[in-house]
Amino acid sequence: MLNQIAIAIVAPSGSALDDDALARGIARLEQQGCTVHNYYQPADKYQRFGGTDAGRLGQLEAAARDPDVQVVMALRGSYGLSRILPRIDFRAMADSGKLFVGYSDFTAFHMGLMAATGRKSFAGPMVCADLIRDEPVAYTLDQFSACLRGPTHAVRGSATGNPAVDVEGRLWGGNLAMLNHLLGTPYFAPIAGGIVFIEDINEHPYRVERMVLQLLYAGALDGQRALVLGDFSGYRLAPFDNGYDFDAMLAYLRATLPIPVLTGLPFGHVKHHCTLPYGGLARLTSDAEGFDLTVGDYPTLAQPYL
Repeated sequence: MLNQIAIAIVAPSGSALDDDALARGIARLEQQGCTVHNYYQPADKYQRFGGTDAGRLGQLEAAARDPDVQVVMALRGSYGLSRILPRIDFRAMADSGKLFVGYSDFTAFHMGLMAATGRKSFAGPMVCADLIRDEPVAYTLDQFSACLRGPTHAVRGSATGNPAVDVEGRLWGGNLAMLNHLLGTPYFAPIAGGIVFIEDINEHPYRVERMVLQLLYAGALDGQRALVLGDFSGYRLAPFDNGYDFDAMLAYLRATLPIPVLTGLPFGHVKHHCTLPYGGLARLTSDAEGFDLTVGDYPTLAQPYL
């Protein structure tokens, strides 16, 4: 349960796909014991976005100023944060003491906040993705609650064929397309000696390979301890792929990258969605059936200013 957590809803990227989705998401949060402060209004959506650029920025700023809010959660991903990145006062966001949560397009916020202030945030659930399902997903809700309460957090990834590793480093990463998009900008903030996690949707394996190679060639993976893959679904193979599929791509990456590559992270555009403290200090250990990721040294509801 998410009892006694005050959550602000903001839409810095896409709008709700239907107006009823917002109401369902708010109801789900309230059923879990949350107090909801909603800064997104369907009537204010603009084109595909959760408001004009100024309006979406205003939602973030208002949520950060709200003294009754502990957590700021993105409505959904899609696209839009890139347009307002130069106008976000990341120092004000950090100094607000709020815990910012989201994934997919919200990767840009995580990276920008880290680059500008070093402040940690949370790659975790969003309203119109994880909180509007017909039945609540206990794993997703439990992960979110446990992570925000801390002081440490654990995620188990189930997969066979992973290399044996036992490494430590700070977590960073997110949506693979967004990471590539931010390369070469002031908002790209790789963490030295880190553990990198990635996910994406509707990306053919060759595009996943190409984007990972872009990170490699740009030096973003230099000195990293491991690359951990979340969900990569929604793509369609073609006859001319001639046997080139996700497994073939994975084998190539494992043979090419200078760091271990693991699969099985329950993160991305999936129902069973873990929460990851972006910038938290993690230990990653793997065995024949999967891996364990244990994270500490990150802000919590009890101690938001770590």
